Amino acid sequence: MDGMTETSGAVAAARADGLYREYGRGGAVVRALRGVSVAFGPGTFTAVMGPSGSGKTTLLHCLAGMDRPTRGSVRWGDTEVSRLPERRLAELRRSRVGFVFQAFNLMPAMTVVQNVELPGRLAGRRPDRGRVLEALARVGLAGREGHRPGQLSGGQQQRVAIARALVSGPKVLFADEPTGALDRATGHEVLALLRSGVDRDGRTCVMVTHDPVAAGYADRVLLLADGLVVDELDRPTAARVAERLSRLGG
Repeated sequence: MDGMTETSGAVAAARADGLYREYGRGGAVVRALRGVSVAFGPGTFTAVMGPSGSGKTTLLHCLAGMDRPTRGSVRWGDTEVSRLPERRLAELRRSRVGFVFQAFNLMPAMTVVQNVELPGRLAGRRPDRGRVLEALARVGLAGREGHRPGQLSGGQQQRVAIARALVSGPKVLFADEPTGALDRATGHEVLALLRSGVDRDGRTCVMVTHDPVAAGYADRVLLLADGLVVDELDRPTAARVAERLSRLGG
């Protein structure tokens, strides 16, 4: 499937144009992305799927400014970020986008509040305690502010990670297998939380997942294979996603 998957009219919250990402040199080059062009509209939820090695996590990391493309460009709104100096990119990343990992990446010796405040402190900003408490309340963790990660369930730890990603008010949230370490019921709670951020706050969410049920929470599914977008589903259901994935061997 060639060309740009378009959003309707408005400037995309995030987009990639002609994105290539290669690793290694000479005969050992691995082409993880091979000319991907895709746009993500404001207030939309997109799931990115595909077989192992299809390039989906590489695409997410390039879109989020965590990896640099070999060729092509990444834009957040009107700002091209793929060629910015690292320091400026880091500043923009902290204010414009959020990232949620499968493994939570919380600091075990810190309290919930301290974990949510950490990115701002690392950026040299004084924490806004009101915003931190508001973010925790939004993810259902009011009253758990003084707990440490080891005192929380896996689902609660992922909620802390989401609050940490949201406290700066990002326009775009990137999530890499956010339910991969959770049981089914807890995963549904986390997905509902991501969905509500799109519907209620107008946030854009881009999520890599291998789970057709998780993809059913999205507005759109992009299917990757061999570093290319090869299919797209609007208003996906778990059954439709599973059927398309089976064709790709995913």
